[in-house]
Amino acid sequence: MIVNLLRIRFKDGVSVEEQEEVLAVMRRTAGLEMVAFGAVGKDFGNPADGFTHSYLAALPDLEALERYMHDPVHLSGDDVIMDKLEKLSAVRFTDDSDPDLGKAVYGIAARKMEMYPEWAKRIDEIFGANV
Repeated sequence: MIVNLLRIRFKDGVSVEEQEEVLAVMRRTAGLEMVAFGAVGKDFGNPADGFTHSYLAALPDLEALERYMHDPVHLSGDDVIMDKLEKLSAVRFTDDSDPDLGKAVYGIAARKMEMYPEWAKRIDEIFGANV
């Protein structure tokens, strides 16, 4: 299983309605057919970390991850989500013992960044805001 956990904080000024729209889009993405299980909701972590919500999607294998990364629902959802985020943290892990799986996962992400340079720039801006 390949697990993608995102912790987020909304930008100041993002209304409750806009936050609910983002969370609904995240739930739709976490519910894609290739996702084994997903969850979206309030983050109970340390408030000092500054995150308010979390997103989790678990994918059974690399083929499912590849389809997930390029699914039209996922791609269109990012357009709704990214402009409303102030802070984003990602944790990716697996229960698979393959020592090369991490390289393969990050290879899929790197190819997506090459295919969608504007998307990559926006992701870098959000992660850059965390420093």
